[in-house]
Amino acid sequence: MIVAKTNRLIISKFTIEDAPFFMNLVNTPNWIKYIGDRNIKTIKQAEESIKNGHLKSYKTHGFGFYILRLKENLKPIGTCGLIKRETLEDIDFGFAMLPQYEKLGFGFESSQAILDLARNKFKLNRITAITLETNKNSIKLLQKLGFLYEKQVKPFDDDKELLLFAKNLL
Repeated sequence: MIVAKTNRLIISKFTIEDAPFFMNLVNTPNWIKYIGDRNIKTIKQAEESIKNGHLKSYKTHGFGFYILRLKENLKPIGTCGLIKRETLEDIDFGFAMLPQYEKLGFGFESSQAILDLARNKFKLNRITAITLETNKNSIKLLQKLGFLYEKQVKPFDDDKELLLFAKNLL
């Protein structure tokens, strides 16, 4: 189901059929380095992750992470979206691209569409984004999108300190 379109992208909900792409994405070097190893090594594990993560989030919250496809050929290139994390007060925003599509403006383009959805469809007043201090490209994109650094947080059991950025949508 398509949720948004941009100049170059079609943004839609993940389906179980997207499992091969999702498995590939979560095993890219930057995903593992900056987001973490999700231990998804098979299509079956990817299907379970989509079912228990993405599909559950759509049903429970009305939003989630979406798959980004090139308009020209419908090739999947990344993800962008919103997630409600129990350990964070606000809805969390995030994005990731396959390596060959990084630094080509797709992150900014898809992020703007997701922020519009957050504001206009989901009526969110404020969202946050978390990232490692070493993830300079994500920090740069968040700042370009108007997110401001607020504080350091440890939202996960791994005890890693992350930077929390926030953006008011009103």
